[in-house]
Amino acid sequence: MSAATIKQDGIKQDGIKQDGIKQTGFNPQRLMQVLLAPVVSEKSTYVADKNEQVIFRVAADATKPEIKAAVELLFKVQVDRVQVANVKGKEKRFGRFFGRRRHWKKAYVCLKPGQEINFAAGETK
Repeated sequence: MSAATIKQDGIKQDGIKQDGIKQTGFNPQRLMQVLLAPVVSEKSTYVADKNEQVIFRVAADATKPEIKAAVELLFKVQVDRVQVANVKGKEKRFGRFFGRRRHWKKAYVCLKPGQEINFAAGETK
């Protein structure tokens, strides 16, 4: 690594810092707020086994690049692609009163081959 390939702030041209951490261009504090929780259901475990995907509940204003950067930052895995779905809240009835649950956003994160997130152990392989 020559001095010509390093910028002033210690970031190489390909976006990787000298200490090996990938520079995403997003605010790290924002990335910590993008992922809300993993979705654990029969469908999510089926999708995880079949397609190497993990499903997360994400912030309503999160974008695909933010979700990808957040997963790579928090779990130290490589993400292939992200698909996003807006889930409409169900209408519920409480006696004679009608209400509605909140709308929320779901992200299907497809990991690169060989990558895995294990929520039970709290670590990645």
